[in-house]
Amino acid sequence: MMEEAALHEEQRRIRRMRLLVDVTAQVLSEDEKLTFCEALRLIEAARTAVLRLFPDKDDTFNLVIRPRLERIIHERFQISSVSPVN
Repeated sequence: MMEEAALHEEQRRIRRMRLLVDVTAQVLSEDEKLTFCEALRLIEAARTAVLRLFPDKDDTFNLVIRPRLERIIHERFQISSVSPVN
């Protein structure tokens, strides 16, 4: 029973993370008033939110999710590289 509850909770967190990343990608792609700096801040806000859901997955975010979001910024702002905001 505990394992089932833990599995259910993890699935819920995964759904929330997917929604968060998908909405972030959509805003990066479609918000015409979004500036470059705001786009970088949005990626960092997504990272913070994902790490609240999965505290030990910083490397996964940087390897899987960040490149997806940065690709959108590259295409939108016609730049060759994006540096993380610290």
